Amino acid sequence: MENFRFHVTTDIRFGKNRLGELPEVLNQFGKRVLLVYGGGSIKRNGLYAQIMAQLESNDNQVFEVNGVEPNPRIETVERGAALCRKENIDVILAVGGGSVIDCSKAIAGGTFASGDLWEMVTNRAYAGPALPLVTVLTLAATGSEMNRGAVISNLKTKQKLGFGGQNFLPKASFLDPTNTYTVNAYQTAAGSADIFSHLMENYFDNTPGTDVEDGIAEGLMRAVIKNVPVALATPDDYDARANLMWASSLALNGLTGASKAGAWSCHAMEHELSAFYDITHGVGLAILTPRWMEHILNERTVPKLARYAKEVWGIRETVPELAARMGIQKLSDYFSECGIPMTLPEVGITDETNFQKMAEQAVASSKISTLAFEPLAVEDVVSIYQACMTPSKYV
Repeated sequence: MENFRFHVTTDIRFGKNRLGELPEVLNQFGKRVLLVYGGGSIKRNGLYAQIMAQLESNDNQVFEVNGVEPNPRIETVERGAALCRKENIDVILAVGGGSVIDCSKAIAGGTFASGDLWEMVTNRAYAGPALPLVTVLTLAATGSEMNRGAVISNLKTKQKLGFGGQNFLPKASFLDPTNTYTVNAYQTAAGSADIFSHLMENYFDNTPGTDVEDGIAEGLMRAVIKNVPVALATPDDYDARANLMWASSLALNGLTGASKAGAWSCHAMEHELSAFYDITHGVGLAILTPRWMEHILNERTVPKLARYAKEVWGIRETVPELAARMGIQKLSDYFSECGIPMTLPEVGITDETNFQKMAEQAVASSKISTLAFEPLAVEDVVSIYQACMTPSKYV
């Protein structure tokens, strides 16, 4: 186990009917609020009206950045940062899923950063000040409500990059599972695939002696497997939505990966899919992950893959390679049963024209060629993309 620091001080307000506490939280930072949200679903489901009522009764001055994209773009960050500087914003209130929160983190730092804000992203680590951030979560997926990371896209350069800042950690996050009742089946499934991928990326790592973190990850994966079908069948099942929401936060707040030193393979590859084709992040991960698992299956990786099959899917096959393949098949079938497309043509990617460039960027912008569970060269990434073009069987 590697040395690590675990200091996650987000004030989590979990459960129903907690918005009455919002003024108390915001008043710690000031009265001038930038409200950031996405495509308008919070207006249709009434959440916007509830929040505005709280802000108006608290005499907040509210400014808005709306229309945040599913893969948030640097132009939206620039627009928000400029507004924060112009209006002397005290605190940012992000209402939405991971895209809205990621965009808000970049705005929080971009308010103080000088020069081209895309350089802030490409530097990958932001050490400067940031405006305080409070979130109201509406989609269980990225875990951004309880971590310091963000992912921003630049369509001009065809890049989608993750970066982080010590001061990006939300000061408080309101996690009310009832706010996810209206999330449709497709987004529920895609968000859950993102949660699952976060757990798997930390789990498949070469750092020795991580029994505690691996055991937690296995338990969280089992919770996701159990609760996604319930949420899909009964969207207003509180316990299912609550378990998925909490799993989202715990999957990426450092709890399952703080002591690990590896690189994430599937996220590096998927960021290129999203950068080039603007597809749904969780769907891209679901398509890639089983193909990646099969591609890296070898004598060295089999033991961990077989353990995953046993502990997560309950597979009791005693031949390790067969058990590993059965686990891969279970994952692929599970995503498919949840309604997630499992080939690239199903999401509109019908040719291989960009695969070489995407693979080169995936390797160049990450450490997957050196620190991944199984190192990946450019040709490996191309091969994995190609495998995603057709349906696959693993047993």
